[in-house]
Amino acid sequence: QEWKNTFATWDPQDFCNISKLVLPMDTYWSPPIFILERVNGQNLNLNYMAVMHNGSFNSTQPFQVTLTCSLVILKFPFDTQMCNLSIASFLYPAVTDLVMKTRRKPAEMKDSQSYFLTDGEWKFTNLSITEHIEELDDGEFSVVTYVISMERRPTLYILNLILPTCALYLLDMAVLFGPSSLEEKTNFQIAIILGSSMLAVILNNILPTSSNKPPIIGIH
Repeated sequence: QEWKNTFATWDPQDFCNISKLVLPMDTYWSPPIFILERVNGQNLNLNYMAVMHNGSFNSTQPFQVTLTCSLVILKFPFDTQMCNLSIASFLYPAVTDLVMKTRRKPAEMKDSQSYFLTDGEWKFTNLSITEHIEELDDGEFSVVTYVISMERRPTLYILNLILPTCALYLLDMAVLFGPSSLEEKTNFQIAIILGSSMLAVILNNILPTSSNKPPIIGIH
């Protein structure tokens, strides 16, 4: 966070050329912000900020946070999800007191990709930023929303779900139209049903239940 306080300025020549100070966060006013989608999180308690001689304040607060995100898994495992991270301060109206702006554009924030796991299930694809005013309780408040796009890596699901399912149904068609006897076809059909049921159980355990539409692979 960066902001200016015109009442906290000094001339470095009058104070041994000191142009920067590091002070505790409770020394001066700092903008309180909230993440709207936040469920829980862990702060690192770096309660200090840098003050420049021209009244410019700079505060860095790293933390790890868990957010809520609506999932659309219709195209699972080839789906792309978009999650919002909205930062706001509902203590100060945007019209008179506090207006939030982003310092860097999305193209300048490419270094954010380095914080994502390279061997995880999700692949970071895009980041966009919107600044808007939100109305709440007869007041207008400034909100900055980061829209994060992530693409699922489907390799594991292709090997463990899609290929076995296709193999089972190909075997089913081969036996159905093959020269086998009716008893052999019946026994194999029962085995196919049991195998499909096991794959359905595995699919049900790994898919989230918050989506309104089930995935295409789960509809038989």
